[in-house]
Amino acid sequence: MEDFNIWWGLLGLLPFVTYIVIMYRGMAMVPGTLLCVILGGIINHHGILGIGTEILNSLKTPLAVVGFIIMLGRGLGMVLLETKVAHTLVYGILHFVGINTKKRAMFGIMIATMFITALLGTMSGGVAIISPIVVPIAAAVGLSRATVGVLFQGVGEEALTLGPFSPPVVTLLTITGLSYSTMVLGAAIPVAVVTIMVTWFMALRIQRQTENSLTYSKDMQVEAFHPDKKQKFAAAVFLVTFIALIVYGISIKAGTGFIVAVMIGLALLVGQIARLSLDNTFELFVKGMAGNLWLFLGILLLGPLIKYVEMAGGFKALTSLAEPLINAGGAAATVIVAGFFGAFGISGNVEAEMITLHNMFKDILGTQEISMVAWAITLIVATRVTNFIYPGGNMFAMMGFAELKEIKWMLKNGYVVALAQTILLIVYAILFVKI
Repeated sequence: MEDFNIWWGLLGLLPFVTYIVIMYRGMAMVPGTLLCVILGGIINHHGILGIGTEILNSLKTPLAVVGFIIMLGRGLGMVLLETKVAHTLVYGILHFVGINTKKRAMFGIMIATMFITALLGTMSGGVAIISPIVVPIAAAVGLSRATVGVLFQGVGEEALTLGPFSPPVVTLLTITGLSYSTMVLGAAIPVAVVTIMVTWFMALRIQRQTENSLTYSKDMQVEAFHPDKKQKFAAAVFLVTFIALIVYGISIKAGTGFIVAVMIGLALLVGQIARLSLDNTFELFVKGMAGNLWLFLGILLLGPLIKYVEMAGGFKALTSLAEPLINAGGAAATVIVAGFFGAFGISGNVEAEMITLHNMFKDILGTQEISMVAWAITLIVATRVTNFIYPGGNMFAMMGFAELKEIKWMLKNGYVVALAQTILLIVYAILFVKI
């Protein structure tokens, strides 16, 4: 009977396995997840009404909160873009660094990428603002296209794990229950430091190899963006208020309600300073939110998908098969297995990958007494390694912004970064998994 249950549970994994396959094949998240939900409903003998009910019930779960907050973050980002506050911040960073040498230009690109991507919570959106300003400067000092592309991705990926309103951070905080400061200090910063250090040295090496072959046009003109007094004032007020609110939120260990209030409040503040009408501010905010509607729907559909797999005993069967390895290696083995499974076995949306991994291993976390900080670093490494070793949307977007056509340079950096992150995960699992 026990063997029968395990095999039946493995059949229950079919919607999850199908999800992994179609994500690897590049199918869009929403229709792909919906197909897997329908498959899960069939396996669990649910008709169309039952499936609809499960989707509706998903609106009452923490997953829906995650999706909604992610949409709010995109709304704030749109207001910052339209008022040129984001552009003004980039301008200030570059002039503060004083980019008149190759290394200073590299450093300026890294700082600008980190700050704007973390602030807006979107890698493509952040670098879209930065690239028209920094690429001509990179050309003027002699940086190659490969160097710029590697810097964009190496820093941008980690910025998404540090920004207080970015989708991966919101997801991590929701599923682990950690405070922002605990998660950032204990998990995100260690991974970011390792990644950025490796990227810096790889970028220097790649620059030496490509500075005579992948150069920019010599007649490229520097982006002529110069903020006016109103834009500078709006950026200054936003930055001071933003920092003050983050510090206050950390001090009181604020929850998701605080995040919602902060994003709406900051959007209104910037809109008023930029002299936008209230209607115009909310139009921009809602327009930005709409840009992440697909992500909200995809995350929402994950709820019934995961429930159907659990109802059929899929995750329990998978745990039973992994039990000998986990029992032999304990908590450290659990963390390493989960990290490797996420990094090399699951592809697709980062937030969906985090949620899926957490639900696969959540029953083991308590029995093995694994700390949530260790689990957070596992989820970060699992999702970041995937983006560095497999050519995907983030990698191609950064190549486009850097005007780079040769993907091998991105992969060279990606493989070394992935190795460093994997080693960090193993060391962390052995030394700190129960702290």
